[in-house]
Amino acid sequence: MDELAFRRAADEAVEELKQALIDAEDEGGFEVEEQAGALYVIFEKPAGKFVVTPNTPVRQIWISARNTSFKLDLTTEGFVLAKTGETLTPLVLRLIDDHLHYR
Repeated sequence: MDELAFRRAADEAVEELKQALIDAEDEGGFEVEEQAGALYVIFEKPAGKFVVTPNTPVRQIWISARNTSFKLDLTTEGFVLAKTGETLTPLVLRLIDDHLHYR
């Protein structure tokens, strides 16, 4: 896949994620910010920050969340975490839920 095709796919996936997060933001206990092509999910309680960013050289979307790095590959299903089979938006929503309900 060439760089332009990857960027288009990544931009579309990140925009879809951003819309889902904005929809959940009011009741979710977090705030979403976009900066330089990356999405930031910021939590007050418990304090924390997730970062979702396309990594063009390796053709992946990376998520930094809960002291872990998640690297999603582009497949016919979208950007997928190979370890679990989760796609971008459901994965981020699960990670947010895990963060907010961590004991």
